[in-house]
Amino acid sequence: MKQVAFKIDGIKCEGCVNRIKKVLSKCNGIDFYDLSLETKILKVSVKDAEIIEMIKEKIETLGFEVTTL
Repeated sequence: MKQVAFKIDGIKCEGCVNRIKKVLSKCNGIDFYDLSLETKILKVSVKDAEIIEMIKEKIETLGFEVTTL
């Protein structure tokens, strides 16, 4: 398992958080994720490091700016 954290700019409300969580819930290979509205930080635990870039791309498709921490 690999853990990674992302800073997500553009999150303004709980609706934004829910949109991101909905996308993450459909991704295979994610063991755990936690997204904080206050810090705008997404913590993800994945089975394979290869899906990290896919997660980033899916969130960016929603219109958010994603930076790996």
